[in-house]
Amino acid sequence: MGDVLVGTASWTDESLLESGWYPPDVRTPAQRLRYYASRFPLVEVDSTYYALPTQRTTRLWAQRTPEGFTFDAKAFSLLTCHPTRVTAFPKDLRRALPLDAKNLYIRDVETAVVEQVWERFVTALAPLWEAGKFGAVLFQFPRWFPIGKRNKEHILECKRHCEPLPIAVEFRNRTWMTEENREETLDFLRSYAIPYVCVDMPQGRPCSIPPVAAVTADLAEVRFHGRSDAWIGHDKYERFGYLYSPRELKEWAPRICELARQASSTHVIMKNAYRDYAPRNARQLYDLLTALPDCPVRSPPAGDRAYSSFA
Repeated sequence: MGDVLVGTASWTDESLLESGWYPPDVRTPAQRLRYYASRFPLVEVDSTYYALPTQRTTRLWAQRTPEGFTFDAKAFSLLTCHPTRVTAFPKDLRRALPLDAKNLYIRDVETAVVEQVWERFVTALAPLWEAGKFGAVLFQFPRWFPIGKRNKEHILECKRHCEPLPIAVEFRNRTWMTEENREETLDFLRSYAIPYVCVDMPQGRPCSIPPVAAVTADLAEVRFHGRSDAWIGHDKYERFGYLYSPRELKEWAPRICELARQASSTHVIMKNAYRDYAPRNARQLYDLLTALPDCPVRSPPAGDRAYSSFA
């Protein structure tokens, strides 16, 4: 049985900053990260999806957080088969990109450039890994990424390129987790020790993945996306602006504890990133988990002390 770490996706979302969750005297990026890390032992970095990080930035993250704190990071969009803005590429790599392109898929980019992207992405996260503060790279694949040999091979390429960083996989195409394909998918991930990311998300859409709780590696992971009726909309705050009720969170608490009995570590991420919904629900879920017998929930590294005693 391994520890359960509960956290949120991002600590810098604009609506979170406007919500009043941070105290008035917490104004700078460094102060916000330190304050967040005094409340939760885990965070998922989403900025790495939109642009390649730098070692300088990740080194500062490691320095500004206490021992025992953990970062997960979303994979850069190009590497997950999503369209990627040309302006998201490092300037020196843009010269090798197709002229007049605005968005590119990995198939549109020369192999040498893709290899450079891989190398820079993994190298940038190295300071977190070296500090013992890195969890996994999250590969959230798009709805046009169905089950099949080619896409399985791409997942294995992702694993190979990221080593020694662990990866975790989340699907958005229902074919991976239909009743007829579910065991094939989970067996494939188990055979290569790749964590399956369990999800709570709106159901009844073509991209809906059922809320299956499964362990396929030493790391188990659950991400809560909310259950908004506006899930297919383009406004991210409408999509993720869902506050879970205590009853909805309570349904998951024993399932998370069961995952922890089968894994060395379990990461739980609140992705309902609108105002203070994610940290509020994360704290509620933490309290529900600690109330269960023999559920090894990790306390915040700062012991939930006042921010002033940690800063």
